Amino acid sequence: MELLKNIFFNTDKLVQNSTVKVSYTGKFFEEDCNEVYIHYGFGENWDNLSEIKMEKTELGFQTELYLLESNTLNFCFKNENNEWDNNNSENYIFELESPCLDLVVKDGVYGMDRSNRLRKSYIWSKKIRIAVYKLIRYIPKLITGNYKRKIEER
Repeated sequence: MELLKNIFFNTDKLVQNSTVKVSYTGKFFEEDCNEVYIHYGFGENWDNLSEIKMEKTELGFQTELYLLESNTLNFCFKNENNEWDNNNSENYIFELESPCLDLVVKDGVYGMDRSNRLRKSYIWSKKIRIAVYKLIRYIPKLITGNYKRKIEER
């Protein structure tokens, strides 16, 4: 997921109490810096403030963060020369979502209002996967004419 021009996450949603991979391809990556640190905290007051050295890869500087229970994740970056990329003094701030507890079993009762809803969604996902597989496999053969026709025996 790309939320800003040069910051990517390995997930669509930033969920509390989970781990997320952050990739940074901003100013310091473009300037070919050797070391980049992510300076981060949670909530308006930057609670649980931490700083981690990011790993330099071909895809940018990357690291994994554990998202604590809070409403926002706040961070900025600094390089080995103590220069900062803080989004023009506004910092990078992302909303954190609460984990979905719809499928959690509580006292023997599932959180979903109908127990067969999960089964139906599973069946539909299987049907869709099979249809996509068939399309991916057979359409190129039809386009190129590289398929075998059954010859009727008379």
